[in-house]
Amino acid sequence: MTATPSILVIDDEQPVGTFFTRLLAQKGYRIGVAVSGTQAHALIDQERYDVAMVDLKLPDTDGITLLQHIKTVQPHCEVVIMTGYSTTRTAVKAIQFGAFDYIEKPFDDINLVEQLIEKALNYSKTVEKPGDKTFSWTDTAEQCGFQVGHTPKMIKLVSMAERIASKDINVLIHGETGTGKEVLAKFIHMASNRHDKPFLAINCGALPENLLESDLFGHEKGSFTGANVQRKGIFELANNGTLFLDEIGEASLAIQVKLLRVLETGEFLRVGGEKPVKTNVRIIAATNVDLEEAVAHKTFREDLFYRLDVVRFVLPPLRERKEDIVSLVEFFIQRFWDYQTGPTPTFAPACMDALLNYHWPGNIRELANTVEQALALCDDKAVLPEHLSRKITGATPALEKNDPEGGEDTLPDINGLSGWFCQQEKQLDKMDEERLVHLYKRVEELYRALHRVMGKKGVTSAFPISIQEMEARAIVDTLEFFKGNVSMSARALGIGRNTLYRKAKEYNINISN
Repeated sequence: MTATPSILVIDDEQPVGTFFTRLLAQKGYRIGVAVSGTQAHALIDQERYDVAMVDLKLPDTDGITLLQHIKTVQPHCEVVIMTGYSTTRTAVKAIQFGAFDYIEKPFDDINLVEQLIEKALNYSKTVEKPGDKTFSWTDTAEQCGFQVGHTPKMIKLVSMAERIASKDINVLIHGETGTGKEVLAKFIHMASNRHDKPFLAINCGALPENLLESDLFGHEKGSFTGANVQRKGIFELANNGTLFLDEIGEASLAIQVKLLRVLETGEFLRVGGEKPVKTNVRIIAATNVDLEEAVAHKTFREDLFYRLDVVRFVLPPLRERKEDIVSLVEFFIQRFWDYQTGPTPTFAPACMDALLNYHWPGNIRELANTVEQALALCDDKAVLPEHLSRKITGATPALEKNDPEGGEDTLPDINGLSGWFCQQEKQLDKMDEERLVHLYKRVEELYRALHRVMGKKGVTSAFPISIQEMEARAIVDTLEFFKGNVSMSARALGIGRNTLYRKAKEYNINISN
């Protein structure tokens, strides 16, 4: 026989207790009502509850303190915080302390209140069944390609993210490079009420300040050289949807000021514009740097930080969730393997052991690249240790054997990229568009990393290059991409055919007619 659900209501306003009693008693629920922390403690000691509706502010205590007490003595009791509009930030923090959700007073939508209580009751029952691995967010995660895994820390994080998703508030995601910050952002978008609206992402660290401003806010025709037409920015394109600002800690102070204005007013100016443009976007920002430390060093605005940090999620590095590596490898095999070439290869036990024992400084992104590389190198039957990078298997490269001191001249394997391109170039022809774009982005990241390091070391043999060299390289690459088609190349470069011919002649670039 199923036990009758029991609900505890804790609020110092007597009408609130009366409202819940009338609403829930007709459903057959047992109701307990307390108007203070003292009464609540007495009821909690006497009876077991499935759900507790707790007011954030009480005369003799606060909702956070009661939440912590309830989760200590009755861990399976799901707590819903009731809050006024002015205390939303505190209510959000309550979720991070273990609250199931929060709801704002006054209760304008009775159906929403009933649905929230039903959802909390169902979740409470699920938690009590350790063997049940299905969660309310499972389908959404699968749609996003979000591999949550089985780590309790990740399950708790995603469960919290699902609850926050329906709240139209800003989110800050913190995590090391490659931990999946953008995938989590997409999950929050898909689980939100904006799921049918645009999700757009921009890397604040990948563009110089002048280009970033134009990308974010757009520009008016004639606002700068080359601005031949009016262009909408990402804030305008993402209207009513979600905007993901990756590497927000890399944004310049000037851009931070303009971002703050948008968050405060919901308005912005296009570059060169005078008329404010309204926008309604949800901001999800991500960073792998300590923004609080950046605030202390005056490299990040404190007011913007608090605007973004309404709720924060910290993604654990892969080394802290190694029990998920096997399932992640299986996922990447399905993603990268071309099934037309034959049966799916298996990872040999020694190979999987090497993956489990490696420390993964590049996290999930590095694991994805490793699986893709191994599938390209294997013989279509099994992935063996020799198909993995030496840094993963622990094998000693020949160059390192010749340099027993391990000096600076020892060359890194760089994840096998050089060997991969030299030996497996034909594999590129077998890749679909998604995989090619994925690989191209990884190569771009490597290029930018090389550029930064060479700049720090003062290496000028390859960088920096002149504007003329950049222009010539762009023309050559574009012509090669379009197989010598002058019209398509000129259109892609944003110049006329005659201009392309003139510049090709100027840079001694051969154009076949």
